[in-house]
Amino acid sequence: MATAGIDNVDYIRAFMTERPVVFERSALVIVDMQNASGSRTGALGRRMKAEGSTSTDYRFDRIETLVVPNIRRMLDGFRAKGGGVVYVTLGAQREDAADAPPHMRKMFQETNNWVGSEEHKVVAGLEPQPGELIVRKTSIGAFASTGLDHLLRSMGWDNLYMTGVSTNMCVETTAREAADRGYHVTMVEDGCATTRKELHEGTMQNFQRLFGRVRSTDEVVAELNL
Repeated sequence: MATAGIDNVDYIRAFMTERPVVFERSALVIVDMQNASGSRTGALGRRMKAEGSTSTDYRFDRIETLVVPNIRRMLDGFRAKGGGVVYVTLGAQREDAADAPPHMRKMFQETNNWVGSEEHKVVAGLEPQPGELIVRKTSIGAFASTGLDHLLRSMGWDNLYMTGVSTNMCVETTAREAADRGYHVTMVEDGCATTRKELHEGTMQNFQRLFGRVRSTDEVVAELNL
């Protein structure tokens, strides 16, 4: 794997089993790419700007320059070949977020992230097309609060390419949950973003320690012939 900054020399990798990649069993999973926290002009970005904080600059720079273009590139390839696409979104059903677990409510309330709000929508350029599957979660990991496992198995998709935000939170947790359920999981390194570089790189370094693979967009496009 040629992705820069990821250490491939690790004893535990000797215990990993190579698994074949079959496009027909593959799905591109796009996690939480919503206005609330995935756009500089969304609720999180506006809040940080109002506070004079630069703490999310790395996050939004990476989303704009790498994540959205790379997800779009893979998305176009999957769509052109009739492949699997699953959007995972985060947010409450109710405006007061009473349907969310306690540790998530304040974030949903203060970012206006509920079904039907502007903040809940997928960011410009990555909007779902009619018929594409959307799974809404209220937890960090998607498997904990949705029927994602049932959906993926029904569709016959067990080879997952994980993208979105935040690398070390919702993307990683969902990817780990998937690996523990027997899915073949690939984290797309340049298709994910979080608040700090060290958090992103640490997640990638740790994920390839038995959970699954880390690949770049170029590598995914090549192996799936997108």
